[in-house]
Amino acid sequence: MKVLANDGLDQSGIDALTEKGFEVITTKVPQELLLDYINEHKIRTVLVRSATQVRKDIIDNCPSLEIIGRGGVGMDNIDVDYARQKGIHVINTPSASSESVAELVFAHLFSGARFLQDSNRKMPLVGNTEFAALKKAYAAGIELKGKTIGIVGMGRIGQEVAKIALGLGMRVIAADNMVGKASIKVTFYNNQFINVDIETEPLEQVLRHSDFITLHVPAQKDGYMIGKSEFEMMKDGVAIVNCSRGGVIDEAALIDALDSGKVRFAGLDVFINEPTPSQEIISHSKISVTPHTGASTLEAQDRIGLSLAEQITSILQIQ
Repeated sequence: MKVLANDGLDQSGIDALTEKGFEVITTKVPQELLLDYINEHKIRTVLVRSATQVRKDIIDNCPSLEIIGRGGVGMDNIDVDYARQKGIHVINTPSASSESVAELVFAHLFSGARFLQDSNRKMPLVGNTEFAALKKAYAAGIELKGKTIGIVGMGRIGQEVAKIALGLGMRVIAADNMVGKASIKVTFYNNQFINVDIETEPLEQVLRHSDFITLHVPAQKDGYMIGKSEFEMMKDGVAIVNCSRGGVIDEAALIDALDSGKVRFAGLDVFINEPTPSQEIISHSKISVTPHTGASTLEAQDRIGLSLAEQITSILQIQ
């Protein structure tokens, strides 16, 4: 029973599958060779992250394939409905990386609020000769406490963002066409907790009233969610973070908004042209950037591996 983890798999998942008698292959097979590789090795399960595509050609022409697994939440790189119509199981790990992505959102927020993305570039270059000038340049930082954060998309990750924001003393507002109200449970070290109900609002209201905006939505099929007109709705000096999917924000409009001062700073973990993002975007002094690492923590990868192993074992009824 062969499992191809084409975009890698944490050792915990490999060990759990191996214990059940699976052969786990972690060789990275190029996309154009994937169909032939699956057939040649009679692969029953293919596991992917965001890089590998599993489309109709593979689904139609790989008779050994029984399970397609996505280590993460979004499955826009898999023809999910078509695969299920063909009797193939499609699985993912929707909750395994929520905390990791939410924490990265705040890494970007804190970085931009205190100019870390720029000061970390300049201090090694001129910190010992222009210390006073840099100190003055970065003296206008802002606090997150007491500010309004607008969460666009109140799924698992959005709700984890809300928990952290509430803990920081932020005012939380949210927009989500599918969620009318989210009940957020904030727990503390001594087993005490509070429940906070957040009723979602129209997107336009969230854009108008937020000091910080964070996006947690699927890939867009019909243009950008945030473009020139949406930036115009926002407060002057707003900040925006995208740790969801590239293409949610019009990057050209973002550059214009940053250069004009409309947007104070941005944090991006995802880009329109991955894996070759715009040089203008990744080098901009007001943008904190990471290379699509939202789910890339040791803890998240461990949870993803174990979750996939449990689901595969259950589907194939391995005792």
